[in-house]
Amino acid sequence: MSKLIIFSAPSGSGKSTIINYLLTQHLNLAFSISATSRPPRGAERDGVEYFFLTPEEFRHRIENGEFLEYEEVYEDRFYGTLKSQVEKQLQDGQNVIFDVDVVGGCNIKQFYGDRALSVFIQPPSIEELRKRLTGRGTDSPEVIESRVAKAAYELTFAPRFDKVIINDDLEKAKAEALEVITQFLKQ
Repeated sequence: MSKLIIFSAPSGSGKSTIINYLLTQHLNLAFSISATSRPPRGAERDGVEYFFLTPEEFRHRIENGEFLEYEEVYEDRFYGTLKSQVEKQLQDGQNVIFDVDVVGGCNIKQFYGDRALSVFIQPPSIEELRKRLTGRGTDSPEVIESRVAKAAYELTFAPRFDKVIINDDLEKAKAEALEVITQFLKQ
C-alpha cells in the first residue's frame, strides 16, 4: 500500500534540499502537487507544478471540504492540498511526499494516521536560522525578522511530529532522513 511522507520546517531549515535529495533515491516518491490561486509564473503548467484555480474556485472547493489542508497567505492568495489529487497519486502506486507548513502537516497526519509519517526538520538554533536566512541574501532584514519570529512559533509544533531531524550538518540530516523514510516504507 502506498504511503505518505510529510515534511514541515521553518523557512531556512534545509527542508527543500532534503526533499529534493530524497526524490533522487529510488524510493518511488512523488511530490504532492498543490493548488494555488496565484497565476502561473514563467513556464509553469497547470497540473505539473500546481493546479491553478481562481480565488473563487478555491473558496468553493474549501466550502466543499475538498482540501486536506490550505492556507490563505495573503488576501485571495491561497495554497492547499486537494484530497482528490493525493488519492489519485496513491492509487497510481506512488508514495506521496509533502512540503507543507506545520499546521498543514499536522492536518494531513491526522487525516491519514499511521499511513503517513510526519517529519519535522529543525534548525540547530534560531540564531543559526537567522544566519542562514541572512546568508541567502534574498530577503530584507524586516522579512528575515518576520521569518525568524514565525520559525520560533513553528518550532513549538515539533513534538507533534513522528520524527524530528535536527539539521546542523546537511549530509548527516540527508542520511538520517533517508534512513527514516526507508524504514517507514518497509513497514
